[in-house]
Amino acid sequence: MSELTRFSVSIEKGILDAFDAMVAREGYPTRSEAVKALIRDELIEKEWESSGIVAGALVLVYDHHKHDLVHRLMHIQHDHGDAIISSQHVHLDHDNCLEVITVKGKTRDIQELVAGVKSIKGIKHSSLVMTTAGEGVP
Repeated sequence: MSELTRFSVSIEKGILDAFDAMVAREGYPTRSEAVKALIRDELIEKEWESSGIVAGALVLVYDHHKHDLVHRLMHIQHDHGDAIISSQHVHLDHDNCLEVITVKGKTRDIQELVAGVKSIKGIKHSSLVMTTAGEGVP
């Protein structure tokens, strides 16, 4: 187990009350755990900004009947094969599909993949969940 360090923070009562409400709402066992989660989130965001090796999941919903959409989506994925770890395709109903593309690589490469996918006509929604590849965050 790593060494723990205690530190104090001076904060206005209103902000602390709002923070305590968030801690309770989100089920953190302590303020310390909530603060650690916030710090990790910020470190991961900075990791993405620094173009290090990062990971994430691109979630798409699309109408597979749209002309040439599936072909274009597959072509873009093949062009970015170095950044794609896996993909999962789910049929939501007769017309709509959900695809989850798991990625790992340089921020720039993943952002290029996301931009290419988002630009395909017929993509109803896309969302990138960014996380760490585990190298830059303790």
